[in-house]
Amino acid sequence: MLRWILFVIIYAILSVYVLQALKTVARQPWVYYLYMAIAAAVAFNFIYQFTAGEEEGRVLSVPKSYAFGFLLTILTFKLITIIFLFSEDIFRIFSGGYEKMFGSSRAFSLPQRRRFLSAIALGLAAIPFGALLYGMYKGKYNFKVLKYTLEFDDLPDAFDGYRITQISDIHSGSFDNRKMIEYGVSLINQQKSDTILFTGDMVNNMTEEMKPWADLFTTLEAKDGKYSVLGNHDYGDYIPWETPELKNQNLQDLKDLQKEMGFDLLLNEHRYLTKGEDKIALVGVENWGKGGFKKAGDLQKAVSNISEQDFKILMSHDPSHWEAEVVPDEKHFHLTLSGHTHGMQFGIEIPGWIKWSPVKWRYKQWAGIYKEQGQFINVNRGFGFLGYPGRVGIWPEITVITLKKKSLT
Repeated sequence: MLRWILFVIIYAILSVYVLQALKTVARQPWVYYLYMAIAAAVAFNFIYQFTAGEEEGRVLSVPKSYAFGFLLTILTFKLITIIFLFSEDIFRIFSGGYEKMFGSSRAFSLPQRRRFLSAIALGLAAIPFGALLYGMYKGKYNFKVLKYTLEFDDLPDAFDGYRITQISDIHSGSFDNRKMIEYGVSLINQQKSDTILFTGDMVNNMTEEMKPWADLFTTLEAKDGKYSVLGNHDYGDYIPWETPELKNQNLQDLKDLQKEMGFDLLLNEHRYLTKGEDKIALVGVENWGKGGFKKAGDLQKAVSNISEQDFKILMSHDPSHWEAEVVPDEKHFHLTLSGHTHGMQFGIEIPGWIKWSPVKWRYKQWAGIYKEQGQFINVNRGFGFLGYPGRVGIWPEITVITLKKKSLT
């Protein structure tokens, strides 16, 4: 209870502080009342969802995620505005003190706020405010098809030009727009790749979340099949279960559902993709992640019957696995496909100029293609979303990778 009281007090102080800028810029009282009504509604909804709302667990439900998203949006607006107001207040305090000490007036008074500074503060604060709202209503379904061509000296000849579509981090428990998911699934099929590889996190918490969407993802087609691995969210670790048996059954239900949807789920094992006498080893491990994440992946078990000379593609959900175990492995994995980071669902990307997200401080490989010791990894930005119910600058991704035989000339 104490933490909620503190939250309300701090939130109210911030709201009143920002109100000063609005009063300086806008002369109509209805503007103030509207702002305070919106601020109060956002705070009330957030408190309600996180006290009386349903669904326990560390992963936010759809109502909770929207409550968090609206709070994040309005707090961002407040904080940016307050930075300007506070800077001006420091100047006003020194100016008032100087006037009292050396001026003609003996009374201490603060100079009036300058209208243009308040206008600048509100204008700049409106940019991330609008961006976060856009991300919640449009950005999260702004699917992008990113295409890469990777060359290898030892790619089997028959696989020259082989196309792979990778999707990752579906997070079906967060979906709220069937029409847009239909569009995303259709976009995957339009790529007409040889195979579709899904690199984990089909759900947020429970298998039940995927069932309303299973029919759509069942329609995904590729002539060489669909393959998948598990991500950290697929194990049901982020909600309480009445018994261990129920948790285990949930995981088994997800495995069965993936099979029903036509995915070949690789659990620390491998398959061979073949074309005539040529073949590629497709390896899939369970989740393995640093920083407290589940380490169920067993790379050595997955490759126990694979030759070092085989061309190898590894599916491993968490990219931290790549530098920790994959790159140093003597078997040499030509291409690793991961997801997990979502690119934090927020950042700035301008091709050829800038690629930035706060998640780069947590993961060295966080979005796109990276190369070390002749081995590639692609970190998919994710198909879905989690927590903040939107995306800003880091859009949902469908990756198409074309394998090419490097020319000797």
